[in-house]
Amino acid sequence: MKVLISGGGTGGHIFPALSIANAVKRRYPDADILFVGALGRMEMERVPAAGYPIEGLPVAGFDRKRLWRNFGVLWKLWKSLRKARRIVKEFGPDVAVGVGGYASGPVLKEAQKRGIPTLLQEQNSYPGVTNKLLAGKAEAICVAYDGLDRFFPAGKIIKTGNPTRKDLEECPLTKAEAKAQLGFDPDKPLVLSVGGSLGARTVNESIAASLDMLASKGVSLLWQTGRYGAEHFAETASRYPNVKATTFITGMDTAYRAADVVVSRAGAGTISELQNLGKAVILIPSPNVAEDHQRHNAEALSTRGAAIMILDADAPARLSPTLASLIDDTEAQRKLTENISSMALKGADERIVDQLEKIIRK
Repeated sequence: MKVLISGGGTGGHIFPALSIANAVKRRYPDADILFVGALGRMEMERVPAAGYPIEGLPVAGFDRKRLWRNFGVLWKLWKSLRKARRIVKEFGPDVAVGVGGYASGPVLKEAQKRGIPTLLQEQNSYPGVTNKLLAGKAEAICVAYDGLDRFFPAGKIIKTGNPTRKDLEECPLTKAEAKAQLGFDPDKPLVLSVGGSLGARTVNESIAASLDMLASKGVSLLWQTGRYGAEHFAETASRYPNVKATTFITGMDTAYRAADVVVSRAGAGTISELQNLGKAVILIPSPNVAEDHQRHNAEALSTRGAAIMILDADAPARLSPTLASLIDDTEAQRKLTENISSMALKGADERIVDQLEKIIRK
């Protein structure tokens, strides 16, 4: 089996792509898998680190605010289409998988032109432009939310859920053991704040404004600040003995297991992880993403009582009192945990490989 997987740009695209590749390899150890990503984006490091080859395209996204910059974008798109043509022709895949992101457009378009069957994996409750453009000629569209027949042909939609990192669900520690391993008091509530590898300024500033409240309640905080502003927030955290700030958390399985409440952006991959793990969460969707899809993701949970959503503009004023109220209300935490768990779709990677098998047989 030869599988071409294309897309990336963010962890929300890369982690599902790697999960699909790993599931293919578990079922077909001799499968030949090639990734195609965008040059300069994080997939060019993460994919080889996971043991897979990758080709890079010089593709970039359109600048919707400064239209004059798109002359260069069009030139890069033309070069990417030419390179995609060569890659698809030389690799000769049995099936091509698009997970969204800049690179998936040229690659999946070329595969469809050559009659190679394609599968799309859409992580969000509001699809990106690339997948909407490719949907008409795709064989299958694997989704994680209901109601996407507004955007895709209904007969092609399969609700599989989003593939997530398996190690997160396999943590052998109890909550108390996880807290102790991280250096926190096992008997005190723990808040986990995650804003992404680069950091989320509003989330970090809102957390900083909540530190006195957390300290007054004896609540511990594991604070992933990301790279931007890391030194400033680390210095702020150092004034509080119950707070640990770090730019990046390597053991997310332990961090999630330890957390009583999570504060997070609303990326699709993160939400799927929180669903599978059953965590009480406050979501602060990023306003700086295409199609405002994080807000749509967060609303898909908050309207079902599966998460609390605070808009980015409201977070500086609302996060601290909302956190305080949730920490004090264990019954509210239980209901959030119960409702978000009911939305979980585990085993998404295996269901997607099932679809790949059907497509290839067909």
